Amino acid sequence: MARPRMAAGALFFDEHDRVLMVEPAYKDYWDIPGGYVEHGESPRQACIREVREELGITPPIGRLLAVDWAPAKREGDKVLYLFDGGLLTDAFLHSIQLRADELKAFEFRSVDELASLAIPRLTRRITEAVTARTRGDVAYLEHGQLPTATF
Repeated sequence: MARPRMAAGALFFDEHDRVLMVEPAYKDYWDIPGGYVEHGESPRQACIREVREELGITPPIGRLLAVDWAPAKREGDKVLYLFDGGLLTDAFLHSIQLRADELKAFEFRSVDELASLAIPRLTRRITEAVTARTRGDVAYLEHGQLPTATF
């Protein structure tokens, strides 16, 4: 039976529809707030906990935007959930306190800029989630891409 690791993250936006990206201290690329789901925790609960731990804030977390099947030889299979954090208000933005042992910085970036900041699979995942947000649906992804239909 398959036992993939699960992770969950949030996409937060500013008034220009740019995505909040974080610079991890332990990675060489930018990411979104989030992390692994713990035993007995739902993906949404993990998202809320990780945002609180990493950013020091607890904004409302909205609906699911994307689910991504991401098998990786080194790390094992993963299922990643992206939730809509919505517009990050000034009150929350000014309350961010980065967890220094995990994050060095945060910035809002346009979707067009993500390719220069993040790994390709993450860039694809975020782009598809933003598109799903606009459409009002949920994207099912494999390696950050919409799978092609086979019948």
